[in-house]
Amino acid sequence: MRKPRIHGKLAGMVQCVTVIGLGYVGLPTAALLASRGIRVHGVDTSAAVRATLAAGRIHIAEADVEALLERALRAGLFTVHAAPQPAEVFVIAVPTPLGEGRAPMLDHVMDATRALAPALKSGDLVLLESTSPIGTTAEIAALLLELRPELDDLAIAYGPERVLPGRILTELVENDRVAGGLTPEATRRAIEFYRLFVRGAVHGTDAATAEMVKLSENAFRDVNIAFANELSLIAGQHDLDVWRVIELANRHPRVNILKPGPGVGGHCIAVDPWFLAHGAPEAARLIPAARAVDEAKRQSVLEQASALCTAGERVICLGLAFKGDVDDLRESPALAIASELARRHPGRVVAVEPHLDAAPAGLEAPLVSLDAALERPGALLVLTDHSVFARLPPSALAGRRIIDTRGIFRRQEETA
Repeated sequence: MRKPRIHGKLAGMVQCVTVIGLGYVGLPTAALLASRGIRVHGVDTSAAVRATLAAGRIHIAEADVEALLERALRAGLFTVHAAPQPAEVFVIAVPTPLGEGRAPMLDHVMDATRALAPALKSGDLVLLESTSPIGTTAEIAALLLELRPELDDLAIAYGPERVLPGRILTELVENDRVAGGLTPEATRRAIEFYRLFVRGAVHGTDAATAEMVKLSENAFRDVNIAFANELSLIAGQHDLDVWRVIELANRHPRVNILKPGPGVGGHCIAVDPWFLAHGAPEAARLIPAARAVDEAKRQSVLEQASALCTAGERVICLGLAFKGDVDDLRESPALAIASELARRHPGRVVAVEPHLDAAPAGLEAPLVSLDAALERPGALLVLTDHSVFARLPPSALAGRRIIDTRGIFRRQEETA
């Protein structure tokens, strides 16, 4: 007889899930689970975030999440809390930033683990989704055993997300997933949980392998973007168009060079490579080199723009987010470059970020609308490829010096 798709403790349907951390991953995950008819307790330490969500609004720019949240609130399937509530499954989706010396900072993960310990009962599934160094899942298991020694049958696993800001709901459902447990049973339980809402394949493995898979994915992208940025630096020295170089090189059937930019950003690509390198510093050589290229590209863009300011130009920084058409400022090279440029040249720099209502803390330049910025002369420093910038007509560019780190105006010329 054929086995049902969901079996064991998760047979039929999970009744209740607690999601700890309601940010770019935790909130869409919670809303998606609630849309499947599962009761979700959302947990966040920020009172402002809890109040916003309880009112049916969201604090991130992510398509369709607010609509899912509103429906879940009306149906009573989503509630917001300051502390973890009892459930069958606990998902930890809190930040894991870099600390001093670029060492992984796991304070939020460990705090979340301590907070959920009182809500646990025998047989619960604990899933860590936060990007973490190899061995972190085992560390939270050890901490839970210390805090609740009577619970020796918890299923503990690592299930990293693979999502792109701006498409998170789609990618949570469609992308393949990796689920790695500390035991084969924990792996099985994690796989069955993700199959409740993931259409892509769910690949089972052990926790440490899953942790390294996540870090490897983003380190791979970082290294390849660094290569593209290094090409841009070399092309600049020879006064060549790097976009044309890459376009022609990619005509080779086995070559696929990525696009250069002002550097990489977001919580993942700018951070995860250091998690790998920190865990094995004697073996990691390419990863630190890629990170050094990233810093060199940022510095090169900054010096080009600074030279314009020194020559008396007003510089308009187009974009502060780390990627196009989102409001995400995490580890953004655009924000870092604009902030330093404004600090060096007071009064000569303005910033345009259509996805923000107010200037970020620490930015010593006014945040203005695109129309207001273009009313006066000034060089354009393209730092983010927002679609609104790509739609600028040639008349708006005429007579302006342009540093286009994203190649958006070159693409516009090609289309014309």
